[in-house]
This record gives sequence, structure tokens and C-alpha cells, in this order.
Amino acid sequence: METDSIIQKKSLAEEVAEQLQKQIKEGKLKEGDKLPTEPELMKVFGVGRSTIREAVKMLLNKGYISVQQGRGTFVESQTPVNESFEQRFKRADIQDLYDVRKILEAAIAERAALHRTEQDLKDIQEYTMKRKVSAKAGLLKECFEADICFHVAVAKATHNEILFELYRSAAMHLQKGYVHIYDNTKHFLDSQPLHEKLVKYITDKNIQKASEIAAQFWEDVNGNK
Repeated sequence: METDSIIQKKSLAEEVAEQLQKQIKEGKLKEGDKLPTEPELMKVFGVGRSTIREAVKMLLNKGYISVQQGRGTFVESQTPVNESFEQRFKRADIQDLYDVRKILEAAIAERAALHRTEQDLKDIQEYTMKRKVSAKAGLLKECFEADICFHVAVAKATHNEILFELYRSAAMHLQKGYVHIYDNTKHFLDSQPLHEKLVKYITDKNIQKASEIAAQFWEDVNGNK
């Protein structure tokens, strides 16, 4: 399981949409406010009409704004109802992502112990070993990836598609914040025995112990996993 390292260049329309979206979230443009006219927006952002129209369409599709025929375009909501689940994860605060994982971890361990297959165990064990090897070698990026893959593999072993996707999305976005939290692999080395115990209890189908061990991942209140 690899992370995407490709940096994608944003279009002018995307940049304009993000700027307007930011103004809405910060309250500079409030619910019910009318957006400036196309010519006004063109002047403000220094772009053409097609760019403005595309940016407005993006915000419309996300649910930030609505068009009232004959009246204009108005701010609909600071929290768009049409925004995709994936987009919400992308803009989520890192602490919110930790909270999601903390709430799900024990429940996921229970279901993994109950429903895991032999293939699930192979995947979990593989990432456990990769986590250990990269942590010992001081390979921080590889350690991050192995750690996330380990937990996602455990979530996959629940065989609950919704639970898996929810956890996977939170974990993958949380990984981006690891670089600001860890500057070495010490934490991952220290927590390796705990991860190995979880593997044992999932293997043994010991539901209670698996849940108890998973809950211990969050005893460090400083955001360390």
C-alpha cells in the first residue's frame, strides 16, 4: 500500500473557488449574502469570465452557494451538505481525525478478531514486520506508511465496508500530519510490542483482549498514536 506523492497543479478556477470558499468559511461571506457579479469577480481575481463561471459551478456542486433565478447567486451554507465525504476529511482538523480513530479503534479490533480470515492475518503480520523493520532502521517515511497500512489492514479484517472506508479515510489523511508530530521512529519502536499483542489476540480470536489492547493506543494524550 503506497501513498500518492504526485503534486497536482491547481487550475485558476480551483484557486478562485478556494478563495471564495475560504471567505465563506471565515464568515466574510455569510449565509444569505449575494455573491458579487461576474464582472466584479473577474476584476477582483484578475481572471476571465469562463474561469469565474467554472469556479462558481464548483462551489454550487459542493453546496456552498445556490443560484436564484433572476436574483443572483447567494451563499447557502458554511458547511455544504453536498460536499463529498472525502473532501470533508481533506479539510478536517488533525485532532478531529485523531478523535475518529480513537473512537473506532477498539470496535475495529473486536470485529477484526471475530471476522478475520487467514489472508487478513497474513496482511496484518506483513505490515507488523514492515513497521518493526523500518522503525529499527530509523526510516521515518517507511515507518509512517507501514503503521497506517497495519491499522488499515486490521480495519479491513472487520469485513464491514463502511467501517473500513471510514477508518481508512481518517487514517490516510492523518498520515499527512505525522511529519509535523514525529521527527524520529522512537515512538513506533516503543509501541511495537503493543501492536504485536494486538496481532496475537486477533489471531487467537480473543475479542475482549483485542479491544483492550487497541484502546491502549490512545493512552498517550499528546496525539501520539
